Amino acid sequence: EVQLVESGGGSVQAGGSLRLSCAASGFRLDDHAIGWFRQAPGKEREGVSCISSSDGTTYYVDSVKGRFTISSDNAKNTVYLQMNSLKPEDTAVYYCAAGPSAPRGWSDFGSWGQGTQVTVSS
Repeated sequence: EVQLVESGGGSVQAGGSLRLSCAASGFRLDDHAIGWFRQAPGKEREGVSCISSSDGTTYYVDSVKGRFTISSDNAKNTVYLQMNSLKPEDTAVYYCAAGPSAPRGWSDFGSWGQGTQVTVSS
């Protein structure tokens, strides 16, 4: 059974940092891409970053470039999202999802985790 479990969320002040983890089970991480998504209250879910665990290719949306770093530890079957210089607008529930090794878009991702709350106060 494919399962993704997020952890590492919390409450921080603006400028702070958090590291989210996405632990995968039921499939080989190095055969897939993992994406991080977020959904703020009253807003649609948006893709934030993704990594192809087979070749390490990464992608970031403009709003997090230079602040967030995605990485993968295939031995632990876990993907991380290091979030620095957090802003109040980063407040959301963060989800990870699995996709094919070379995804063509955010809609290629599925098998969602339960999410982890990130709250950034000003």
